Amino acid sequence: MATAKNPKSPAPAPKGLARSRKAIEAAATFGLILIAVGIAAPFTDLLNFDYIRFFKWIYAPGALIFTVARIVGSTDPSESLRIRRLRRLEFWAGVSFCIGVFFWFYNEDRYSDFLILDAGAMSYLRETVYFTLAGALIQVIAVAALSRRLKKEAEGNKDNKDKEAGKK
Repeated sequence: MATAKNPKSPAPAPKGLARSRKAIEAAATFGLILIAVGIAAPFTDLLNFDYIRFFKWIYAPGALIFTVARIVGSTDPSESLRIRRLRRLEFWAGVSFCIGVFFWFYNEDRYSDFLILDAGAMSYLRETVYFTLAGALIQVIAVAALSRRLKKEAEGNKDNKDKEAGKK
């Protein structure tokens, strides 16, 4: 969607959309905090498997909240195509976290307590840690690229307004 004055620039977002964008970002941040607590807490006591089993119930809602926030937050048609693609990349970080949740629940059923005692807690959480790190890497890359692109588009819109004001 483009404005009449500048066909390449996206239309400005309505004020209600800015408020909902803040709420979506707050929900995604809350989800990331739950993910961080859920994945880090079991490493404080690797021999207590009840502790590890408890924190999957903190990690799982965090991954779900983050992913849903990214699904809802990536559908603003007034943004440029590049911005929407970067927001969709953040969604894939959430998918990676959800795959980590799957492996946490799956490995609990797959491994018996005796096997875990022999192999250790890292065999139990290995795939979850891998997918959490992959999701975190995707999120860091997406946030850096998104921040840079938003700044560049804001500067471009400012330059266009200055040029239009100079013509008057």
